[in-house]
Amino acid sequence: MSIQKILAISGKPGLFELKLQTRTGFVAESLLDGKKITVGMRSNVSLLSEIAVYTYSEEVRLSEVFKAIATKEKDGQALSHKEDDAKIRDYFREVLPEFDEDRVYTSDIKKVLNWYNLLQPKGFVSVEALSQESKEETAE
Repeated sequence: MSIQKILAISGKPGLFELKLQTRTGFVAESLLDGKKITVGMRSNVSLLSEIAVYTYSEEVRLSEVFKAIATKEKDGQALSHKEDDAKIRDYFREVLPEFDEDRVYTSDIKKVLNWYNLLQPKGFVSVEALSQESKEETAE
């Protein structure tokens, strides 16, 4: 299981797994309900493997943030994205102490926590899976 083919599609709730590329776009399967949708080239789509979080010194890949959360929670669920803002920021500070508080908004943190909690039961964000993924990226 890898987050290499996991997508966030603007305007659509949840996350999607890339299933098939076509000439006009691609087919993706929702991780929420398992329904398949077709997505055109004009849609605003982000691969989770390409997203990073600002810190004061560099940008940290989302997979590394997920790995830090998985390590902290011993591969369990993270704090809910529905908690109050101060609690969410304090939690994220424990996970990624050097995150740039001026450039990383609470809404961004909520999205990261929501995505983690969506991916965790499906085995995408365990410490072992993310460590393996890091090794594969380094080998490329």
